[in-house]
Amino acid sequence: MGAEADQELVPPPKKKTESEDEKRRKKIVPGSLMKALIGPGGGDSKPSENDQVIYHCTVRTLDGVVVQSTRKENGGSGIPIRHVMGKSKMILGLLEGIPTMLKGEVAMFKMKSEMHYGEADCPLPVPDNFPKEDELHFEIELIDFSNVKASNSSKLSLMFLFEEWVNVISEDLGVLKKVTAEGEGWESPREPYEVKAWISAKTADGNLVVSHTQGEPFFFTFGKSEIPKGLEMGIGTMARGEKAVLYVTKQYLTESPFMSVEGLKEVHFEVELVHFVQVRDMLGDGRLIKRRIRDGKGEFPMDCPLHDSLLRVHYKGMLLNKEKTVFYDTKVDNNGQPLEFCSGEGLVPEGLEMSVRLMLPGEIALVTCPPDYAYDKFPRPENVPEGSHVQWEIELLGFEMPKDWTGLNFESIMNEAEKIRATGNRLFKEGKYELAKAKYEKVLREFNHVNPQDDEEGKVFGNTRNLLHLNMAACYLKLGECRKSIETCNKVLDVNPVHVKALYRRGMALMSLGEYEDARNDFEKMMTIDKSAEPDATAALNKLKQKEQEVERKAKKQFKGLFDKKPGEIAEAGDKIVDEPVSEGDHEIRNSEDLKGNKPKENPEASATAQTQMGFLSSLWPAGRRIFTALGIDRCSIL
Repeated sequence: MGAEADQELVPPPKKKTESEDEKRRKKIVPGSLMKALIGPGGGDSKPSENDQVIYHCTVRTLDGVVVQSTRKENGGSGIPIRHVMGKSKMILGLLEGIPTMLKGEVAMFKMKSEMHYGEADCPLPVPDNFPKEDELHFEIELIDFSNVKASNSSKLSLMFLFEEWVNVISEDLGVLKKVTAEGEGWESPREPYEVKAWISAKTADGNLVVSHTQGEPFFFTFGKSEIPKGLEMGIGTMARGEKAVLYVTKQYLTESPFMSVEGLKEVHFEVELVHFVQVRDMLGDGRLIKRRIRDGKGEFPMDCPLHDSLLRVHYKGMLLNKEKTVFYDTKVDNNGQPLEFCSGEGLVPEGLEMSVRLMLPGEIALVTCPPDYAYDKFPRPENVPEGSHVQWEIELLGFEMPKDWTGLNFESIMNEAEKIRATGNRLFKEGKYELAKAKYEKVLREFNHVNPQDDEEGKVFGNTRNLLHLNMAACYLKLGECRKSIETCNKVLDVNPVHVKALYRRGMALMSLGEYEDARNDFEKMMTIDKSAEPDATAALNKLKQKEQEVERKAKKQFKGLFDKKPGEIAEAGDKIVDEPVSEGDHEIRNSEDLKGNKPKENPEASATAQTQMGFLSSLWPAGRRIFTALGIDRCSIL
């Protein structure tokens, strides 16, 4: 019984979903497809699922009359057919027959109508004047085939190590790539990189269209439509030094300065990617551009100083005038010594630091920077006019990563934390709130891995963590993110509900949001907890009172004159005024029905006027609610 019970718990194996091609193959009737060998092929392998196959096809009647052909001698274009097994739409006879062929083989397939275009629900449109009901001969020459893989596959599996791959660049198979020589590294060009490549283009039948294989490699900027779209898509998957053949069909052959594509249905591009220059649009709006002019050492971006580090750079600053006036050069103005600075501390212009973070050791880059990321928000050299665009030529000599806290004792960890917190405090005083917040966040992340060993360490650790949270709350408040400031204060108050500084900071955030009652509660609670906090709490309450009075004053100004009109002054001309007193209940009834029980007809103009008045009142209501309450007017009635 136990064994049977265990067996019942095992889920049944999932059935493999049957493909459309497999369903079609089940319809094949014996004798409907026959094969005769005309010329032998070579090798042992045969096409299979996901293989690209290139073949010539000539269709004849049983009497030998040519119906259709890819060969020039039979009236065709001379361009062979290129399909991917299992992905391209094919007639059933070829779907079944081509996988039986060797490379270079020529075979004749005799097909009944249901094996070609006469098949019920054939996925291909029937060519004009094609005898789809007839039994026909299909002469096939399998020119070549190769394995296909997705373009984002990182490595070849061992079983395919010695075979040729074809990369699928576009899902519709309009752009395919066959690698003939591997490149170096993993980085590929993308917009707006500058690229140099040897390129030749041929039609599918081998006629040369254009060639850039002598003199200087062809130069273009990626993403500028300077080469056909399909060619650019293929090059965008190549590594430096890689050689490949790109198969590009008509829909991806866009016009460009590189070549004319008029009348071309398919082009085979032979490409060798010689070199590319990394160009980065740092802000995404074309204002801050980093252009690599000498490669560094290592892999991008893993070996870049992405995290806060001690950086050593040489740089030369130039104005973007005709003379390219140099306003600073570390090799001249710093006695030949490089500049050393810690990133993340606001010690250099923001645009310069952003660019250095994406450099490799030994790299030289040319950075063009707008004023707001250069010296408009940073101490400006005397010879740099206000509002100047600048250019820096930067060489990253090296960098040191921040100290790893792993293995440090508790005292050393707290000393490191205090250094970073002190830097954050300096940045806060300088008004660099984002940078300050980043410093506090860094320590709090590291604190997730710190485990105090006794009560004394726990107390020190807890106090420091509370200080960091409150420092972050102050940053959020300065940045106008009051809700986040409140949430951060709550982290302290959840642990210590009577933390006076947390109450004060949360109260200030609540006051900024206009939540005056909650803010008042926090300030008053401060005084009950700690008498020494009374001056700060009193000052905060006075400020709160001033804000409330200011809101009252604005509201009164908005509502001034709203109730100054005498009864009847708002009546429309032509309306009848009923002089007899009407009770509130009677008035409500008469608003909905007349004395005979009929509903009154609406006056469109009066309705529109009422809507306008209501819209005005609705916009003023949040500010005026307190006035209505103070006057004892909780709702309006017609008198």
